[in-house]
Amino acid sequence: LSSPAPSSRAQVELHVPAGLTKLRAVEGEEVVLPAWYTLQGDQASTKPKPWEVPTVIWFLLEGKNMNMSQVLAHISGVTSSKPGASLVYPMPSRNVSLRLQDLQEKDSGPYLCSVNLQDSQGTVRGHSSKTLELTVLVPPAPPSCRLRGMPHVGTNVTLSCQSPRSKPAAQYQWVRSPPSSQVFFAPVLDAIHGSLNLKNLSTSMSGVYICKAHNEVGSAQCNVTLKVSTGPEATVVAGAVVGTVVGLGLLVGLVLLYQRRGKALEEPANDIKEDAIAPRTLPWPKGSDTISKNGTLSSVTSARALRPPQGPPRPGALSPTPSLSSQVLPSPRLPRTDGARPQPISPSAGGVSSSALSRMGAVPVMVPARSQAGSLV
Repeated sequence: LSSPAPSSRAQVELHVPAGLTKLRAVEGEEVVLPAWYTLQGDQASTKPKPWEVPTVIWFLLEGKNMNMSQVLAHISGVTSSKPGASLVYPMPSRNVSLRLQDLQEKDSGPYLCSVNLQDSQGTVRGHSSKTLELTVLVPPAPPSCRLRGMPHVGTNVTLSCQSPRSKPAAQYQWVRSPPSSQVFFAPVLDAIHGSLNLKNLSTSMSGVYICKAHNEVGSAQCNVTLKVSTGPEATVVAGAVVGTVVGLGLLVGLVLLYQRRGKALEEPANDIKEDAIAPRTLPWPKGSDTISKNGTLSSVTSARALRPPQGPPRPGALSPTPSLSSQVLPSPRLPRTDGARPQPISPSAGGVSSSALSRMGAVPVMVPARSQAGSLV
């Protein structure tokens, strides 16, 4: 018996389950994207007619531009697909559901199913397409736990926890393990970023703290050991080190300032010693006598008076001494008078002997000698 000829008015309609246009699956598992087609006037039958030759293609719409990436194609009785993709029912079949195995996060996106129906003569009898949305969920990857801060008594520390992969984003919960079990909540706990702030530490807060990262499809955890010590705080140690360095710097600065100031005082003194002029000697009056401030009569003979007399000496006269400065005689103090100072006695031009000077009342004194520098000795 020959099969009836297909109606030229045959229409194809592709169907998906109501309420399943958006599917969710877990990474590493599998999912089925359900779809089937029917012919107008023959919707109850699930078996294709002998003349039906369907062409089925599944696409993944990628990126913002919705680029079509072919996932599976069944053309002219031959099926080709990417790894992990297959049809649920072998062809020919009106059920063209797609199975995806070993799902990855990159498999998320809109899937387009296209069905073209031809007859045995190659005449197109109809076309239909539908789109389904697939979201691949990723359970949290094992998080990493860290301790930030110095766990000393009285200080503050932060315990952080972060999972590198999670879809949707993981939520975090911190608990303290037995025997001192404790569950933490806001505000000390940030469930979005996974941080736990512990303030004013005490030794009783030491223990093992467990962080649990979780979302709707899975969870993972890590832990950190908190050991609160009673040693000096890190800030105190750092402050002591900084204070010591500053103190040494100030000490060095004071020493350098003292040395510089000593040099500044020493240089003017050296300049005075090198540039000072020796005091000038007081001129002694020639051929005259002066009265000292203390009232003592001093007699100084001029160089001309001490010269030997010209011509032969007179008989019976004493020869004067070569120089009065070579004789050191006591200088008797004369009584001070209220009248005018006594006038000095001028020696004669011919010279006067020492005995004559004594009878005249003169007081011989030692003439001050001059040093090599010109000052009086």
